[in-house]
Amino acid sequence: MKNDLPTTAADAITRRADAEMPYRLPQPAHMLPELVHAGAMDAWLADDDLWVPVADRAWMKPLVLSASGGYYVNLLRVRRQGTLTRHRHTGPVHAFVLRGSWHYLEHEWVASEKSYAFEPPGETHTLCVPADCEEMITLFHVTGGYVYVDPDGKALGYEDVFTKIDACRAHYEKIGLGADYVDRFIR
Repeated sequence: MKNDLPTTAADAITRRADAEMPYRLPQPAHMLPELVHAGAMDAWLADDDLWVPVADRAWMKPLVLSASGGYYVNLLRVRRQGTLTRHRHTGPVHAFVLRGSWHYLEHEWVASEKSYAFEPPGETHTLCVPADCEEMITLFHVTGGYVYVDPDGKALGYEDVFTKIDACRAHYEKIGLGADYVDRFIR
């Protein structure tokens, strides 16, 4: 068995120097560029035009719209109480609550500030913002799409990364940023 521990002080110094050196080879061909949102945690405080309307007093702010991966990450902001949507997920969802709280009518738990929730594929639920919540903001990572359904599961509509891209294009065009403004979020 090979011993990977340094045998001399010089070996230790060489390994430390290598560890502090950046990767020297090129990134994979055709790899999409990384995406960094400086001050992303402050972005949810900003009351700016980049929030795309999704329902009455509800908006989303895209962070990444992965057309190549079939997922999106966004902030959802709701400034009203009551139910928002009933939907069934085709893929997993990860949620982290930044402000306020919400719950699903079908479950006993409440996702409150600083809470994380995992929603498995196939889950159907009705999002509800409680009466004592003035503003809810949650970071959602949605893989696949979701189907809006009535209480008996009848399909009423759907959302996925492509409908999100279309909504952003329309909104950014309407406010004068141009439809291609959304391209900065697409990977």
